[in-house]
Order: sequence, then C-alpha cells, then structure tokens
Amino acid sequence: MDQTPAYTPDPRILELGPDFYDEVAPAEFPEAKLRFANHRWAKAIGLGQFMRPQWEKHFARFEPLPRNLPRPLALRYHGHQFRSYNPDLGDGRGFLFAQLRDGDGRLLDLGTKGSGQTPYSRLGDGRLTLKGGVREIFATEMLEALGVNTSKSFALFETGEALWRSDEPSPTRSSVLTRLGHGHIRIGTFQRYAFHRDKPAIAALTRYCLEHLYGETPPEQDKDAAVRLFDLVSGATARLAASYMAAGFVHGVLNSDNIAITGESFDYGPWRFAPYWNPRFTAAYFDGEGLYSFARQPEAIQWDLAQLGGCLGLLTSERKLNPILNDWGRRFDEATIELLLARLGIRPGHQDDDRELAKRLVAALATETVTIDRVFFDWRGGRRRDDKRYESEEFLALAKALEGRENEAALAHPYWSGEAPCSMHIEEVEARWAAIAERDDWKPFEAKITEIRHMGEAMAVSVE
Repeated sequence: MDQTPAYTPDPRILELGPDFYDEVAPAEFPEAKLRFANHRWAKAIGLGQFMRPQWEKHFARFEPLPRNLPRPLALRYHGHQFRSYNPDLGDGRGFLFAQLRDGDGRLLDLGTKGSGQTPYSRLGDGRLTLKGGVREIFATEMLEALGVNTSKSFALFETGEALWRSDEPSPTRSSVLTRLGHGHIRIGTFQRYAFHRDKPAIAALTRYCLEHLYGETPPEQDKDAAVRLFDLVSGATARLAASYMAAGFVHGVLNSDNIAITGESFDYGPWRFAPYWNPRFTAAYFDGEGLYSFARQPEAIQWDLAQLGGCLGLLTSERKLNPILNDWGRRFDEATIELLLARLGIRPGHQDDDRELAKRLVAALATETVTIDRVFFDWRGGRRRDDKRYESEEFLALAKALEGRENEAALAHPYWSGEAPCSMHIEEVEARWAAIAERDDWKPFEAKITEIRHMGEAMAVSVE
C-alpha cells in the first residue's frame, strides 16, 4: 500500500452472540522476546506506527486494542478429523483477539496460537513451541510470495517456558504467535450447530459470512442465502486446492475444522513443500494412509465442502446444493490451469491451448527429475535453460507447447537472473531452526524471510 490506512476497529463477531464463543484470559508469560513482527501488514491495517513496547503490550500481553474486543474469544466448533467426527473441539490454544478493516475495507481477524488454555484445551497446555512458530512464519511467508490466499504471521514472541512434546526434543522453547486472517469461521463452525440441529444459528452464521466475509448483504429471510454462500465457498475452496498444487505445497491436516469459509489457507502444523511432483508425498508422519497427500488434497477439500453442504441443507434443499458441489471439479481444473500458467509467467490464451500447456507442464514435472521450484524457475516466461535433465520426451513436449507463447516481461525482475530458485524444503527449514536451537542465531531465519519476499516481488510482476 502507498498510504497507511487509519486503524479501523470493527468487532463484528459480537453480532453472533455468546452462543458462538467463550470469553477467555490470555496466559501470563514469564518473558516476551519479539522474534518477528510483520511491519508491512501492520501498516496495511493501520498499526504501522507501533513501536516495540506496543507490539509486546498487545501481542504478548494481549491488552485490548482501542475500541476493539474487550476480552479474547475462544470460538466454538466441531469437525471431521481424518474423516472421523469430533464434537470435542474449539479454540484450544488460541483465541480471536481483535477485528479490524484493512485499506481495502476487508474485515480481518487477529487471532492467536499458543496463547494459553481455554475451555477446549482438553489435556493440552495451550502453548506453542518456538519451532512451531518459526515453521508457521516460513509457511505463510512462502505461500504469500507464491500468490496463495493465506493467513499472515503477524507477530511471534518467545515466552520463556519449557515445553514437553512427543514430536520434538524436549524440553523445548515456547512462543506465542499472532495471525492475521480473513475470518475465523470454519466449516467446522457450521458443523457444530448442525450437530445440535440449530437452524437459527446456522442462518445467523450464513448471514454473517455473506455480509462480513464476502461483502454481500442478503435480505432478511432470504431462502437462497445458504445456496449463495455454498456457491461462494465452493469457488474459494476450489481455488485453494488449485493453489496448493501450483505451489507444490502439502498442508498436512485438511480436516473440516481447518477449512476457512473464505477459502483462506491457515493453521499450519506438519506442512511441507514437495521437492518433486510426487502424488504420494505426505507431510504428516501420522497420515499413514496418505489421506492428505499431495495429489489427494483436492479430494480432501471437496469432501470437507460436502460437509458444509450437509449443514446448509438444514436451510435449503439438496437439489439446490448438489449441482454446486458437482461443479467443484470443473472450478478446480480451471483454477489449476490458471495458476500453473501464472507461476510459469505465461499469459492466458485459448482455453484448449492453455489446457494442453498445463497438461504438458504437469507431465514434465511428474518425471521427478527436477524439483518443482527449479522447473518453474528455469522455464519462467517460456525460456529454457540448457540442462541435460530437460532433454526427456516430456520436457521436449513442454518446449513445443510453449512455442510462440514466450513472455519476456515475466523475467523483468532481477530475481529471475539468479542461479537458483528460492525454495523451502524440509532440510532448509531444519537447518534454519538448528541455528536458532543450537546458537540462538536468528540471522539465517531473517535472511530467509528477505529471500522469500524478494521472490514474492518477482512473482508479483504482472504477466498481462
């Protein structure tokens, strides 16, 4: 943004009423060391003037922002976890802290991860490991740079506690993360009220999402509001799934409580970027059957969308919802072609030509001879770097499909003149974390954020 907008608080969640959330208190941490502050997004929401004491006051001690939520709210929801329904969910180590508008008028939420126990913590301590916070920053920064609709890591504080985890060397360091996202309502939120057959609550959620997350105000008693919302969520989730594929990203835990109504990607745990276009590549060690593997992510997201349809079916007929669900695959295919070509830096053309080019691109990627990031880097704008690995039948077919579609404008940024692409594979994540864990050296972490944002600037150069 060229101009810093004014801070515009707008705590709309209160319209839903106390049946949708519980007031909670943040944990009191023994210390607060600021490890990351997202100044560019602070500027975008009118908090660009904040100095370090204000970051600590509001994002480590969680004193309310002016004219905003007086107390944090833990939101209530249910969800399917690996397709098993779980009614014992809700914000267990996070809460909604504030709502405000950005310069474009979008309603954004500031939420937390690791901010303490809530009524939904079950046996958890409500805390976040420092490594978990670092990993989420890497995920959101990389996805944002690649053009994926994602929540933003806003602030990370190290909090001075020793945590015990079964999947990390323990004791390990603690942190609290603040996220900035477009809405906190999940498919699982609707599932909670469908579970209780609470039609008025589902109707209120539907209206809230249409008005405050999609910018549409349906008339009172609108019988088609649920259909309209389902259509919007269908399109948003189809694009979400396509963006994961184009980015080579594996979320790892695509449960229905992890799918936002806005289609914005969020809540990063065991994520990974796939080095190669391997359909079976899985991020989570506990996903033994590969339910959320790379190539099955579209299936998983559409399945979650179907659960939303079941909830909205309490307000409307399946006859109106089913055609939308059945059309999801077409939307996903179209979005995938669009996003693959955009990452390649190729202007859209005739629909059949675009489809053929995307097909050739995926076939070349699927040879698994060159990493995903390297292929998109080397073939950006239709160029082809000299490399024996590109002499296979699949890459020769890709070269032929690109003839006449070269786009030098896509190479205008100096990033594309470098020797190698910016990547975020697990080995690099672990190396950057090791510098912090072993020497408390944050320079490699900070250097990587700079590198990612440099790539993001290059990716944002228009190819039109």
